[in-house]
Amino acid sequence: MTDTPPPTRYAWLDFNAPLSDARARRLVERLARPAPATVLDFGCGWGELLLRLLAAVPGAVGTGIDTDRSLLARGRANAAQRGLADRAAFVEAPAAGRDDTADLVVCVGASHAFGDTADALGALRRAVRPGGRALFGDGFWERTPTPGELAEMWPNASRDDYPDLAGLVDLAVDAGFRPLWVEAASGDEWHDFESGFLADREHWLLTHGDRPEAEQVRASVDRHRARWLRGYRGVWGFGYLTLGVPES
Repeated sequence: MTDTPPPTRYAWLDFNAPLSDARARRLVERLARPAPATVLDFGCGWGELLLRLLAAVPGAVGTGIDTDRSLLARGRANAAQRGLADRAAFVEAPAAGRDDTADLVVCVGASHAFGDTADALGALRRAVRPGGRALFGDGFWERTPTPGELAEMWPNASRDDYPDLAGLVDLAVDAGFRPLWVEAASGDEWHDFESGFLADREHWLLTHGDRPEAEQVRASVDRHRARWLRGYRGVWGFGYLTLGVPES
């Protein structure tokens, strides 16, 4: 008897964030306009944004940093397929504690790698060279969550876990950035992301739902969906801040 293959991971997602292709195109266009020579992506995953930025800025070189070996391998394969392997490096390492610098620094959904949001913004500010840019994507409260909503979210969820959008921008300013553009994921982007995040396991269950290991897979997707639909849907937002650094 052959072993049952495990569910795939992130196969239904272009980005590991609530980010549409249309918004990604606008972000890349805006970030590419100053023609950065170097790009650094903290918590890059498979580096889709990094690769799109390099494709938009001929001659630029970039480095993606993450601890997930399989996602980095996907990034390297994509870079080779798109003819970007000589300009894109994928490094398996923690994001925190590094002294890398670049003209453009990206950190989307990876603030936890530095500690908290303020720590992440401080690290990004140190990494951006004078006159450079940063793209910071992170969570915020769309509105104050109720105790009942918090109870349905992740374990020990608290109102103190995130600021509101204004507070997120304030933290960026406190870190030494100027906010050049402020935007937030739409409801459709959230629905696409959450459905895509669960799709690998849901499709696996259609074929392997009678296997003994399916009980654990089914429980994990049902738990995540409940947290989304009964907990943070419409409450937890995700902001994309395009940030600038003074030239001197």
